[in-house]
Amino acid sequence: MSTKNTVIICIVLAALIAAVPLLFIQDSEFGGADGAAEEVIGMLDPAYEAWASPVLEPPGGETESLLFCLQAALGSGIFCFGMGYFVARKKYSGTNPQQETGA
Repeated sequence: MSTKNTVIICIVLAALIAAVPLLFIQDSEFGGADGAAEEVIGMLDPAYEAWASPVLEPPGGETESLLFCLQAALGSGIFCFGMGYFVARKKYSGTNPQQETGA
């Protein structure tokens, strides 16, 4: 399998991972895992008190959204850099027959 095919497959899979839940789960609210865990703990043991607290708590929801967006941007940047690296490695590896003939 060529590197080009691998990149195309990875892009298609990433698009499917993002689109499938939005298409098949109708009228739902996507909440965070922290909120869901807090609700379950509250139902199981209403007297539970947390034994740990956040080291740094964002001042508002906007800051939390900003940090989440920065995390997503960093992750996609690393992913795209890796894909570009694999494509460039294949392109400049010296196994290209056109480079050997001097054309």
